[in-house]
Amino acid sequence: MSFFYNILISAFNALLPVIGFISPKLRLFVKGRKTVFEILTKNIKKEDHVIWFHCASLGEYEQGVPVMEEVKKKYPTHILLVTFFSPSGYEVKKNSTLADVIVYLPIDTKTNVSKFLKLVNPRLAIFVKYEFWPNYLKKLKSSDVPIIIISATFRKDQAFFKWYGGFMRSALKTVDHFFVQDTASQLLLNEVGFDNVTVSGDTRFDRVSHQIEMDNQVDFISEFIGDRLCIVIGSSWSEDEEVFIDFVNQASEDLCFIVAPHEIKDNGVQTLKQKLIGKTVLFSEKEGKNMNEYQVFIMNTIGYLSRVYSYGDIAYVGGAMGTSGLHNILEPATFGIPIIIGKNFEKFGEAKQLQKLAGLFSVSNAVEFSNILNKLIENKKFRQQTGMISGHFINSNTGATNVIFKYLVKKINKI
Repeated sequence: MSFFYNILISAFNALLPVIGFISPKLRLFVKGRKTVFEILTKNIKKEDHVIWFHCASLGEYEQGVPVMEEVKKKYPTHILLVTFFSPSGYEVKKNSTLADVIVYLPIDTKTNVSKFLKLVNPRLAIFVKYEFWPNYLKKLKSSDVPIIIISATFRKDQAFFKWYGGFMRSALKTVDHFFVQDTASQLLLNEVGFDNVTVSGDTRFDRVSHQIEMDNQVDFISEFIGDRLCIVIGSSWSEDEEVFIDFVNQASEDLCFIVAPHEIKDNGVQTLKQKLIGKTVLFSEKEGKNMNEYQVFIMNTIGYLSRVYSYGDIAYVGGAMGTSGLHNILEPATFGIPIIIGKNFEKFGEAKQLQKLAGLFSVSNAVEFSNILNKLIENKKFRQQTGMISGHFINSNTGATNVIFKYLVKKINKI
């Protein structure tokens, strides 16, 4: 299996120049990898003590941030390297000041792996949640570099737990320790012979819990809302629009809506705006406007959503109405507001947990969306109680970062 894997991954690497023509996102995927080794050569010296975090994309980065912050705080002279596989992570965070060096992860060919690790010479490798690249893992292991997996989740349908999953299980054998989000993941690993597992929880709870302590004030949001009840629709896709458009168009004037589409390309944003009957303003049009005159505010920008949730009375979080994947429900939950999502959230444990606690509601269509939203709007006590459940859910699940960091300190102090 290793032989075939290396043939396939090498073929994929060779085809990158062609793959780049398929879509703008893939062009970024290809273009960004052209300068990786140059950036590493320029920014990392042989004598540097490098701690390497790998994140598949933006969500995994956010999970890693609390641990990165603790590492950087205690070991300021160490070099913090962050790699991304996906453009949706790298392009958003490439200028972050948290890490000393941020690059794309070169494709997992033996040649790339050897060159990358020779330049980086990491003292510790930390993989966040997903992405088990066999050649990287095996080379790290043979070089005696400790490998830690944090905030991991495992499911029974993954290859690791199938009769044909021996190759992938062998990659897992290189890991020094797994910090998993839940007991179910621990039991799955136990069943295939791994006992180097700790149930630490999800570091995202620590990440979002810090948000409530920050200054979340945004003047133009305050001006827009005034004394109206505010519904925040975060990270919405076209499938989500089909659910909420009719409600927004029929809403009374004492309600206002902030919509933050996942895709903020002009054509998609303009299409959304044309569907809306109420007076609507875009973020890019707000200068010089009396914001309180508008009922709908479309945030065709990035970087504000976590603060916008702090102004919301109710949140709808997109992604689960279609197949793109549910976006972060923990960001609104930390502000203690009720949450509505779509129907496809089976792989999102935090959503299932919060639904069981009655702090979150799943809807399948526009009628169900209208029914639960009307109930939350009209019944203040119900809305407040539901919001309290969400806030308590966050507070009762923090602490993963401390568990992980205590282990990392012992490792770092030895290297």
